[in-house]
Amino acid sequence: MPVKAFGTSLAIHQAVKASRSEYGETVVASPHKVYGPENNDLMLQLRKRGIDKVILGDMSANLCTEAHMRELLERGFEVAVVSDATAAAIVPEGDGYQAALVNFRFIANAVWTTAEAVQTIQQAGSVNYEWLARGCRPS
Repeated sequence: MPVKAFGTSLAIHQAVKASRSEYGETVVASPHKVYGPENNDLMLQLRKRGIDKVILGDMSANLCTEAHMRELLERGFEVAVVSDATAAAIVPEGDGYQAALVNFRFIANAVWTTAEAVQTIQQAGSVNYEWLARGCRPS
């Protein structure tokens, strides 16, 4: 599953790049401390750019991605989660990915597949729906 997640993230990244004439500006937010963006400058970076819609994907669905989704929603952002662009651990007590999917469907503004995300980005053109916020980043 993680290999599939990275492959679908690449498809979304390419759609974003193709839809933005001003693409090339990379904004790096400071690292988060535990799971969510509460202690970094992600919200500031988004607000400074007038971005109010966020597309989330990446590791780990039931920890970082979900924490980012919840905090972004609490702060007034619209959040779409790309379900096949994230993954999570499976432990004897349960499947983190399936648990996250349930919460994504209850809480997020939208839950998309990669194909749906790419289509939405392409249809949006230069509208501020091109931002990709990542959950946990490998160090």
